[in-house]
Amino acid sequence: MKFAHLADCHIGSWRDPKLRDISTKAFVRAIDICIQKNVDFILIAGDLFNTSFPRLDNLKSVVSKLKRLKDAEIPVYIVPGSHDYSPSGKTILDVLEEAGLLVNVFKGSIRSNRLVLSFTTDKKTGAKITGMLGKRGSLEKSYYEGMELSHLESESGYKIFLFHSGIDELKPKEMESIISQPLSLLPRNFDYYAGGHVHIVEDKTIEGYGRIAYPGPLFPNSFSELEKLQGGGFYIVENNKAEWEPVQIHNVCAIHIKCDHKTPEQVKDEIMGKISGQEFYNTIVLIRVSGTLESGKAYDINFREIFHEIYSKSAYFAMKSTSMVKTKEFEEIKISAGSVEDVESALVREHMGQARIPGVSAAQEEALTMSLISSLNSEKKEGETNHDFEKRLMGELSIVLGISFN
Repeated sequence: MKFAHLADCHIGSWRDPKLRDISTKAFVRAIDICIQKNVDFILIAGDLFNTSFPRLDNLKSVVSKLKRLKDAEIPVYIVPGSHDYSPSGKTILDVLEEAGLLVNVFKGSIRSNRLVLSFTTDKKTGAKITGMLGKRGSLEKSYYEGMELSHLESESGYKIFLFHSGIDELKPKEMESIISQPLSLLPRNFDYYAGGHVHIVEDKTIEGYGRIAYPGPLFPNSFSELEKLQGGGFYIVENNKAEWEPVQIHNVCAIHIKCDHKTPEQVKDEIMGKISGQEFYNTIVLIRVSGTLESGKAYDINFREIFHEIYSKSAYFAMKSTSMVKTKEFEEIKISAGSVEDVESALVREHMGQARIPGVSAAQEEALTMSLISSLNSEKKEGETNHDFEKRLMGELSIVLGISFN
């Protein structure tokens, strides 16, 4: 048995014109590798797209590759991630499943107020696959807490559990602020646990559970991820051994300059010295500046001249980050590192209780607020009129709030 484990493809995540198709290219490259390696099936542990209703051009490319997999008789098994899922419960994954291009294995029923998941059996290998979806703010935790485990744990055969959540015991120190859940909420006695969501590369065997793996994003989704990971990839699992397969679209060069006791001109000169004598063909160049300037402000650093020099050396794209630059005139403002949704969730929890809603618990208030934020983040679809967009948005808000708008 040989299968691929992908997660956090986030197709459509980058907004800059030079990078907007890069996650799609990574997906196309990964699928080509899977076909070349002759895998039996593919697992996607959430966040195939960066939004529940992706751009048409991105969708077209993904559908084309999924159709090629179907023609090659390589099935795709998936669970929705926190970005795939919308408050209304609608997602483009439903359309793709209806077209026979993938199978959502988050299936089951409610019996005696317990969630009873069912297995999907891969026809070729006999592998039994089930899983849990992910929701914004890790609100899927209540699903885990209400999940019936006995039939999952006692099932015989090779079993795979797909999930899109962080696990306390596997979370690195720099992700302490990210909402996660204890390992004990996962069903035991599975052979492979295919994880997603936390964007880390991790492969660990835990007694009583089996191999638990996170392949990381298929392509980094932020400046800091590009800095740390340099690129993305996925696992190919054979004979229960997971081998990480890199997906390299562009080279990455990260330059970090400390600006303590320096002027903006000195910082510029130091950066120019770092790039002198280098060529950046097909490379994304990242420049991070941090520390406290002796004088001036971050915008006094002449990045126009720096970027001109970088692009003259055939760089594909250049980015800068000066968010960690301080000046002597201002105090530092600190914010925990994490994804946008994690920061949103932290801010919501910080300000909860300032205006209490009668009869609503703190957990319900947080869930309601996060659902409202998710709905209000909805973007207008291609070809959608302003009237239809407003009508759709009001419909989603109506569902979240449980009221009718006249």
